[in-house]
Amino acid sequence: MKKKSGMNRQRRVEALTGYAFVTPQLIGFVLLVLIPLINVFIYSFHNKNMLYGTNIFTGWGNYEKLLNDKLFWKTLGNTFRFSILLVPLNLVLSFLLSLYLGEQLFGSRYIRTVIFLPVVTSGVAWAIVWKYLLQSGTAGPINYCLSKIGITGPNWLTDKNWAMISVVINRVLKNLGTNVLIFLGAVMNMPRDVIEAARLDGASEWQVIKRVKLPLLMPTVLMVTIVTLIGSMRVFDTIRLMTDGGPEGSTMVLVYYIYHQAFKMFNTGYASAIAVILFLIVLILTIIQWTLRKKVSHYED
Repeated sequence: MKKKSGMNRQRRVEALTGYAFVTPQLIGFVLLVLIPLINVFIYSFHNKNMLYGTNIFTGWGNYEKLLNDKLFWKTLGNTFRFSILLVPLNLVLSFLLSLYLGEQLFGSRYIRTVIFLPVVTSGVAWAIVWKYLLQSGTAGPINYCLSKIGITGPNWLTDKNWAMISVVINRVLKNLGTNVLIFLGAVMNMPRDVIEAARLDGASEWQVIKRVKLPLLMPTVLMVTIVTLIGSMRVFDTIRLMTDGGPEGSTMVLVYYIYHQAFKMFNTGYASAIAVILFLIVLILTIIQWTLRKKVSHYED
């Protein structure tokens, strides 16, 4: 009996120790994530203005207002445009770089360092440096170098035809290292005997990538796609520091529009409604991609 009582006491101590480790994280999640998320849904049904202190229940009023808000539809289009440009470019570059680095070819060590440096660099510092590099005329180093070879560089950040492209390239370079690191881990864990067997059977390098490596890496591709897509939907700091949503609203995305409504126009309720729409868009896209995983994944549940 004493032995059994001692074991029960030890189990209780272990359980309490586990709860002690989990409790700070749980409290932080409830206070910083769950409660604010619930409040966003509640505020979206109110005409809440921080400047005037109003908080009037309007039901679906904010959502009805969104239907007639031309700027909302423009920012929604900009958000999808940003994601459509960024996600494929990021995935293709990170996938190809991970394959190259996985073969331990010439310069792999230095390439890893170069592509991962932007990841550990402050996003604010990165955006400010690139805003300087992309200055119009010959004041910016990029346009200055182009002028030396007879090319007149555009106004990268003040021309609505180039601003979005400039922001996308900046964001791709900033986060490329993270996806390369994820892909590289998967590449290094691929079964080498299967790859060597394909090569011995006469498969070209392109066929090995398409028929062997890519199917093996599809679970990782799916995960990276979801993470990159969500990240592209919530971009803010790059837009805020480089273009401030301009020119003519060509780079204003949903997260920046939420910031504009909440902290410039003080329409907290309306901003909350936009945040709910963004949340639902990301949720739907994630569910669609996760549902299709069996069709694109080499592995079955």
